[in-house]
Amino acid sequence: MFSWLGRTASACLRPLSRYARMNKDDDDCLGGEDDALLWCKDLEKHSHGEFSFAVVQANELLEDQSQVETGHHATFVGVYDGHGGPEASRFICDHLFHNLIRLARENGTISEDILRNAFSETEDGFLTLVRRAYAIKPLIAAIGSCCLVGVIWKGTLFVANLGDSRAVVGYVNRSNKIVAEQLTKDHNASFEEVRKELRSLHPEDSHIVVMKHGAWRIKGIIQVSRSIGDAYLKRPEFALDPSFPRFHLHEPLRRPVLRSDPSICTRVLQPNDKFLIFASDGLWEYLTNQDAVEIVHNNPRVGIARRLIISAMNQACKKRQITYNELKKFEKGVRRHFHDDITVVVIFIDHDMLENKASVPELSVRGFVDTVGPSNFNFPQGIEVNAKSPI
Repeated sequence: MFSWLGRTASACLRPLSRYARMNKDDDDCLGGEDDALLWCKDLEKHSHGEFSFAVVQANELLEDQSQVETGHHATFVGVYDGHGGPEASRFICDHLFHNLIRLARENGTISEDILRNAFSETEDGFLTLVRRAYAIKPLIAAIGSCCLVGVIWKGTLFVANLGDSRAVVGYVNRSNKIVAEQLTKDHNASFEEVRKELRSLHPEDSHIVVMKHGAWRIKGIIQVSRSIGDAYLKRPEFALDPSFPRFHLHEPLRRPVLRSDPSICTRVLQPNDKFLIFASDGLWEYLTNQDAVEIVHNNPRVGIARRLIISAMNQACKKRQITYNELKKFEKGVRRHFHDDITVVVIFIDHDMLENKASVPELSVRGFVDTVGPSNFNFPQGIEVNAKSPI
């Protein structure tokens, strides 16, 4: 409550033009289009280049939460795709980055283990919130979120992921062609690899994955196999009774069927790495990895995140045989019948900034909610990089 009041009071003291969604300052990224549910921010500096940021709302309550935190020598990106409600994704947006910063400072290093611990502390924090609220709001046990994080520090990229949001790097190959490389694993039961993993972990449960409503689902309920939250699929104490049929398990939960440990990739940025795309699954439903990197590579930087979202929405419109102009007339909630909430962050890698160690402002940007302010992403120069092999 007090942190919310503090943020509100602070917002009132900053220039109004930084907060008015889709205002005159952002005309370059809007291209004259009028979509009241589409927000974008272009172009801001980060420690290794520039970034473009865009979000479109489809749900009645925006379930995608997102942030970019820039420091003098570091960059943080977070994309949190909630399900069941926005509470888990909002909690992650409020806590994960701060957990990471504290742990990095305490340990004097950034590493895969530090990232795992930051995820673990965030999961524990949200489950504590669920425990406190469960008696008066039992459905909070069915709220969860995917979680995609990228950290760039001293030329090394760490990517950690739970769920089916995705990070992709666009790099130029020896033939001078732009190529997409996926940096994350999709933790979604639609993939045979994930179904095999679930069956091997739960050999006694013949219903660990079943086909329902045209998709493979864990316990016939959820598609993602890793998340923050979804307490009812992790702890027996949060089981929901038959009055909530959508989330009721017919057999008692003996052990967690969802995981909260992220898959992590570490990459030392190379001269041919041109940009990174971090996006929720709403984008990848309609664009392939290669489609996305070609759009970024072949168009101006300004407004590129927004361009990716509109490209995905145009594909959604073709599927439903309507035009984008017709789609824009639908209200939030109704829009969910056509596409999901979509978040896109494009991080351009300018290697001269890496070499010259140019200083950039410490900036915190929250997607869609238009909060822009100072970040505390100010690692001491003594913080080390502990890069391990990708897993």
